[in-house]
Amino acid sequence: MTAEDIQAEITTLEGQLTGDMFQDMDIKDKIHNLKMKLNGTKPMDQMIECEGCGS
Repeated sequence: MTAEDIQAEITTLEGQLTGDMFQDMDIKDKIHNLKMKLNGTKPMDQMIECEGCGS
């Protein structure tokens, strides 16, 4: 998956947001995980890569 593919998926998911926090939780989680993948980040204090947290 290329950076352009990830960004396109983020844009698609952002278009599905409703403004209802509870309905949007899963979508926001997917967006967060994609942004972490895009930026190459991992959770703080995490000794292993993101596979450890499921991202």
